Amino acid sequence: MSDDEPTGISRRGFLQTGALGGGAALVGSQAKAQEAEAGTRVPVTLNVNGKPYEMMLDPRVTLLDALRERLDLTGTKVGCNHGQCGACTVMIDGTRVNSCLTLAVAASGREVTTIEGLASPNGDLHPMQAAFIEHDAFQCGYCTPGQIVSAVACVKEGHASDEAEIREYMSGNICRCAAYKGIVAAVQEARDKIDGEA
Repeated sequence: MSDDEPTGISRRGFLQTGALGGGAALVGSQAKAQEAEAGTRVPVTLNVNGKPYEMMLDPRVTLLDALRERLDLTGTKVGCNHGQCGACTVMIDGTRVNSCLTLAVAASGREVTTIEGLASPNGDLHPMQAAFIEHDAFQCGYCTPGQIVSAVACVKEGHASDEAEIREYMSGNICRCAAYKGIVAAVQEARDKIDGEA
């Protein structure tokens, strides 16, 4: 090699080597994930809307996916999958949670309430559901199940004393159609009927 020739690896060679190494790492991690998914299942008992469901699940399955894909309870909606919109809100032991951020195994043995579990067994609507209809508290309706479940919990938690408090404690549920005025009115109407016992 002469003094005029550059030493070491060229820029092109560096990029090619890096791309090959990164590709191999990606393929390896995908293979490991598929292997883990194929072989790892744990027993999970979900008590949903008063009924127990026993299943074997990958420990990485979210409560949202278990409800929708395993139990066909599609009222709980997939929104952002990042816990930012509230469309997937359910209650666990009476406390509202984003089911997209909650692992199904974390809910095992606990009471899960979805929008499908709010109406009475004879089909009568929950007071919050009826109030949402009365006050036209939705437009497209996509966020409505999460809004209603969250509103029930909001009242049960004692955070519905006035409009400002309702807006603050319902702020985790986004309505892209901006039906907030009707939502607040519905919560205020249903509040006295629910009396903290939803």
